[in-house]
Order: sequence, then structure tokens, then C-alpha cells
Amino acid sequence: MNKPVKQHLIDPEICIRCYTCEMTCPIGAIQHDDNNVVVDPDICNFCMDCIPVCPTGSIDEWRVVATPYSLEQQFEFEELPEQEELEGSADGNLEALDDAMAALLAEAHSGAGGKSSAPKSAAKPSVNLYNLGKPATAKVQGNYRLTDDPSHDVRHIILDFGGQPMPALEGQSIGIIPPGQDAEGKPHLPRLYSVSSPRDGERPGYNNVSLTIKREENGLCSNYVCDLKPGDEVQVTGPFGATFLLPDDPEARLLMVCTGTGSAPMRAFTMRRQRTVGGKSGGMTMFFGARTPESLPYFGPLKKIPAALLDKHLVYSRGEGPKEYVQDRMMVEEDKVADLIADPKTHIYICGLRGMEEGVEKALTNIAESIGQQWVAMRDVMREEGRYHVETY
Repeated sequence: MNKPVKQHLIDPEICIRCYTCEMTCPIGAIQHDDNNVVVDPDICNFCMDCIPVCPTGSIDEWRVVATPYSLEQQFEFEELPEQEELEGSADGNLEALDDAMAALLAEAHSGAGGKSSAPKSAAKPSVNLYNLGKPATAKVQGNYRLTDDPSHDVRHIILDFGGQPMPALEGQSIGIIPPGQDAEGKPHLPRLYSVSSPRDGERPGYNNVSLTIKREENGLCSNYVCDLKPGDEVQVTGPFGATFLLPDDPEARLLMVCTGTGSAPMRAFTMRRQRTVGGKSGGMTMFFGARTPESLPYFGPLKKIPAALLDKHLVYSRGEGPKEYVQDRMMVEEDKVADLIADPKTHIYICGLRGMEEGVEKALTNIAESIGQQWVAMRDVMREEGRYHVETY
């Protein structure tokens, strides 16, 4: 038997097909077909450049194998295979393998937010129902501007899927395929957007899905979507994502930290809770950051949600008053946050620009220390229990 080797794989259930890893890989070891994103075992040199850029941790999967899974096999994966038992590893115990290989397999996870699990009570998500080869066609029902800031154009887009099922759960994403071709004459890859409506739709029972999209200067897909008019048709892939999901336990407490369009999944969570459990729940606490009130999506609707259901902390980094970020307000509300992170019923969700992560982590570290705990240890337990989730971009 050949000496076992380590193989880098991507979890097809968790992967959101953003293709960031493929664009980042310096040696072209990552590729995709209409179905999956995979790693070529003949090219991959374990440089790890793709690990930090993955927003879901799906890239951080490894197996020790006698014979590497081929590209053809990986393209057919619907879920990752279990670690196989190998000769010389009693009962599949990898410690009996070559020491160097076992050490490689045990490398620390370093993707954005690390590798998380879905909440134990979350509904089972559908993943990759529509792909590049067979996208769904959705019709635009509405396109509404959410902000009054001229330089910060954020839109609420409602898509109608008609008779095509789109069973997107809160916390999942869908892909929009912009028309045309890239510089190499290939069709554009889809851009991923978080769903901002609950599972029963923006309007309950009408098979429609909403997105929260910010127009980016020179953004190919964001400008395309923000300019869509009612009646226009778009090509859609997805849904994607299997961990950043809402617990179905009404007693679960939610701590949500977001900036900008990172509010999309939080809106979906909040609407789902409003429709299903109302005020009879563990409660929700949100720290939501923007530049100004005029650039904060859903400012008006958020103000109308009863405080008994959603404890809102809206913070602004520009404009009148002192500059404040979400981590600053978390420290001001230290006692509330400490109570939440110490509660085994609390689920934490962090979504927004990647630059927010460091500040939020530092705030949580300081707050955990104030109650005599180590945040890293608390976070790792929460992540293993499906109660800690980060998606930044």
C-alpha cells in the first residue's frame, strides 16, 4: 500500500460558490464546474493562501487518503466523504499514521470565522438547487432604495420565482449571474448576496425572495442589479450555505452584530421571529453600524420593531456626534453582552465587512475577561455547538 497522503478538499454543503478561493490561489489549483468548486490534488502545494479568504470555512477541509479523490469524483460530491480507514490506522485512528501527515492534518483552522456548524435546531437547508448549468429565472417584483445618502445607494430587491421552488432559509445566499462575458470571453460568474427575507418569502406564501444590495463603484453585478426594473428577468443560482442558519428553538437568544448590507440575514432572522414566535422568545439583540442614519439600510422599519422583541443599538461612524463603531457600543453595553455570551442559549452572528472582525473580537475578549472567562475558549465551544457564526467579505 502507498504511503497515505493529505488531500485538501472543499465542503460542497457549506461552500457558497463565491469563487474567492479560486481567484486567490496563486498556482491555479482550485477550479469549478457547473456544480462544485474543487482542489486539484496534483497541483495543490498546501500554501494555505486560500484559507483566510473563505467567508464560510468550507475551504478548510482535509482528508488523509491512500489515493486522492480525483477531480471527477469531487465534482460529483454532494457532501464530503468521511475520513476513510487506512492500513496501519486501527479503527481509523489517524494517530497511527505517519507523524508528519497527522501533524499536517491537525493544522489550525484559520478561515474567516473558522469552521462552524449549523445550530442543532436549524432546519435542513437545500443547497445548490440551481447551478451555473441550470440556473433559475426570477422576475423582479420590486426595486426600492433604502438609504438617503447620495453616495451610499443601497437597494431592496424582490425577486419572484413563479413556479420554480426557491427554498432559501434565513442566513443562506443566492447568486445573481450578470449578463455578458468577461475579458476572456467566458460568461460572468455569479455574485453572491445574502437573502434578507424569511423562508416563507418577502410576502408570505408568494415564493419571492428579497436581497439587500449596495451599489459599488465599477461593480459589475451590483450596478446591474441596482438598475433592474420590475418585470426584468435575472438568472439565479443557489441557495447556498449550510451553517449561518437560524435556530428554530424559540427560546434561543440571538446576538447579532452587523455593518451595512451585513444586515440582510439579520433582517431575515428578525422577520422570521416576528412571524413565528413574536415576543414569546429568548429575545434578540442587534448592534448595527453604518456611516450615518441616512446610510443605514432599513432604518425606518428597524425603529418600529418593539424593544421587547429586538434590543437595537444603531451606531454611526460619521456625521454629527462622536464617531462610534459596533465594538465601541458593545463595550458600553458590556453587562448585556456579558450576560448573553455566558448563556448557553445564546447564538452569535457577525456579518459585514471583514474589517469589523478584529474590533468585535477584541470587544468580546475584553467582555469575557470581565466575567473571568477566556473568549477564545468560549468561542470555540460555541462554534462546536453551532452557536457562533461569522460571514465577512
